[in-house]
Amino acid sequence: MEKKDTHLKYQRAKNKVEKLKRFYSHLTVYLIANTLVSTFKIIRNIKNGETFNEAFFDFGTFFVWTVWGLAIAIHAFSVFIMPLLVGEDWEERKIEEIMKEEMSNKSKY
Repeated sequence: MEKKDTHLKYQRAKNKVEKLKRFYSHLTVYLIANTLVSTFKIIRNIKNGETFNEAFFDFGTFFVWTVWGLAIAIHAFSVFIMPLLVGEDWEERKIEEIMKEEMSNKSKY
């Protein structure tokens, strides 16, 4: 039984690390991609005759940061807040529930 508990704890920890890794990768891509896109847009707009302030405070630039930022916020919520709300072992409980349901459905037929 102790070996099973250790294995389960290891799997939970591994799963959590994978989720964190995916989130931090997503955040890194967000920051790098938006910084590059914003820089190129600002340079392009300045070359087209806009002042730095006009180029920097362009609606399109902020729109991309905001929309993708909302996706990052949702991802952060699922990684950091959801486990606090539903519990760390929610996935295991749900898997067990579905497996029991499947087993009872098989026994009916």
